[in-house]
Amino acid sequence: MRRRRGVLLTAALLALPVAGPSRAAPALPAGWEAQGQCGVVRSGEVPLGGAEVTLYQAGRGEGGRPRVLARARGGADGRFVLDYRRPRDPQTVLYVLAGVGPGAGGVGAGASGDRRTPDGAGGREADGPVVLAAVLSGAGAPPELVVNERTTVAAAYALARFTGPDGVAGPSPGLPNAAAVAHNLADTGTGGVAALLAAPPNGGLTSTLAEFNTLANLLASCVDDTTGDSCDRLLDLARRPGRERPRDTLRAAVDIARDPGHDVAALFALAGTAERYRPALSAAPDAWTVALRYDGDGHELDGPGNLAFDADGNAWVSNNYRYGPDPGVPVCGGDAVLRFTPDGRDAPGAPYRGGGLYGAGFGVTVDARGTAWVANFGFQGMGCPVDPKPLERSVSQFAPDGTPLSPPGGWRGAGIVQPQGMAADRAGTVWVANCGTDGVARIPDGDPARAREIATPGLHKPFGAAVDPAGRLWVTGNGSDSVQVLAPDGTVERTVTGAGLRRPLAVATDSRGNAWVGNSGILPVPCGDSTAADLAAALAGEDGPRPGASVTMIGPDGSTPAEPFTGGGLFLPWGVAVDGDDTVWVANFGGHRVARLCGVDLSACPPGVRTGEPISPPGTGYTSDGLERNTGVQIDPSGNVWLANNWRTVPVPANPGGHELVVLVGAAAPVAAPRLGGG
Repeated sequence: MRRRRGVLLTAALLALPVAGPSRAAPALPAGWEAQGQCGVVRSGEVPLGGAEVTLYQAGRGEGGRPRVLARARGGADGRFVLDYRRPRDPQTVLYVLAGVGPGAGGVGAGASGDRRTPDGAGGREADGPVVLAAVLSGAGAPPELVVNERTTVAAAYALARFTGPDGVAGPSPGLPNAAAVAHNLADTGTGGVAALLAAPPNGGLTSTLAEFNTLANLLASCVDDTTGDSCDRLLDLARRPGRERPRDTLRAAVDIARDPGHDVAALFALAGTAERYRPALSAAPDAWTVALRYDGDGHELDGPGNLAFDADGNAWVSNNYRYGPDPGVPVCGGDAVLRFTPDGRDAPGAPYRGGGLYGAGFGVTVDARGTAWVANFGFQGMGCPVDPKPLERSVSQFAPDGTPLSPPGGWRGAGIVQPQGMAADRAGTVWVANCGTDGVARIPDGDPARAREIATPGLHKPFGAAVDPAGRLWVTGNGSDSVQVLAPDGTVERTVTGAGLRRPLAVATDSRGNAWVGNSGILPVPCGDSTAADLAAALAGEDGPRPGASVTMIGPDGSTPAEPFTGGGLFLPWGVAVDGDDTVWVANFGGHRVARLCGVDLSACPPGVRTGEPISPPGTGYTSDGLERNTGVQIDPSGNVWLANNWRTVPVPANPGGHELVVLVGAAAPVAAPRLGGG
């Protein structure tokens, strides 16, 4: 009966009036369901007639190639019908490309090595510069698919890290998760702005909506072009330094997404020649990063500290405080761990409570079994009547489905007091940086009964923790301006000082075993003899990058460059993450910006940029008014950069917590999850 309904739908769609014929691909393998999809190609409200429309199934895995499922030529009114057989696998990613204008006789990006589709029909390249796109999968097929500049920008940014010379391809879960994120930007049923982007905590509260429309106007400048000058200008400006010139509008948008700080002012000026979508930016941004805010149900995030991804790309998020909308009303410690789906919704049953959770800070990790661990630091707002001391001495553990595995008081012992950073390795060991006792807890095989305390002489106020590809633990000492390296069995190998280490916070490792440390310069973490009031006092008079703000690179042997790195928008570094290209991303606890530095893989950096030098604009970094005071930064399997708005820009002691996660869509090279050690 299900297959018959699909056949009837196809017949009904084919009965709709269109000016051009639909050309369906021949029979495809069993397990596919007959389907029809009608749609329209337009720019703003203006139909684009005669477009060559091609529906693709994205390639699977590394080196995969897309498959042509159907083709159609649009009528004079821009309408088309695609008749195809839809794969039943929900992880399959489908997308539509529409070649518009002279020479657009085929919009395929190489469906196979010989440029032929699996059914023997020829796959042809687009000859014209105007190629628009829309992601069909990820949120269900709309009754009518709209393909326009907005859907093209959404597809380009969400799929930026999966779009290559041969089209869209990549592994799960990264690629299907990325396709779902595209629907947070554009509504493919209307061609308008997606509901998530249009409403708080996005909408008029940040400039992202206007920036998104400005990018759509930028592509419209080429659609409107009658002489070719605007198209040539777009393709020239979008070209990434050292890379080939993009051949069409879709690939121009992809290149802008991948190098958002290049030729920003000139691109903004070109966008102003086709003001089709409103509201739009009134001035050029610092970079074309697209920053989305996620807040779950709007009543749960209050001081998110850090996050960690599981194998499906879900984000587990630690939360300092119980949610309270009024910053003047005291809040007590957070009693839940949050879990967001890759497109920013609450995961089933989330948030999760129990297991001894209270006032979690920077510590959260996911181990090789998919179990989540959270460090109970004991954060609470000034005025909360609860005594935090009995509650700041444990870690909590949760099964992949959110069921608490730790007892009501959490897992205790092993010197755990005011725990902060956590990390897990491939062998199953979980590590905890105990900020309150100047030690580290080692939990072998994730078995709390075997946990033991490891003394770390040379470290005061251990804070950040990361495991390298060799299974060694790197721990920062915020109160000792040092970093310590522990062997997999817990033996202390070395202590690193100097090299610009100054009030260090987070640490991350790359695929070659280097450690990258964020030096705040001034921030005392509120453990031991320091309090949250001391942290707030250190922020007083903030009017520029703080003294000592930098990043230190430490080699596997403990060697360091002569000077730390200071460019790219480093303001008040806190969180550090390394992406799949070994590029380094730094969150700032001030300045509303993210820094991006060249890592050890110079091939991933612009020509002439060396290790540690900025990729993001040197003076500003990637700024966004959607960012507040950021602590954690992590990168998911789709290449999205997630940041925690931990504190408000102007923190109030009773409830200083921020209320959002911020995601830079498609900005980084994807990272496999869970992250279990550098590579």
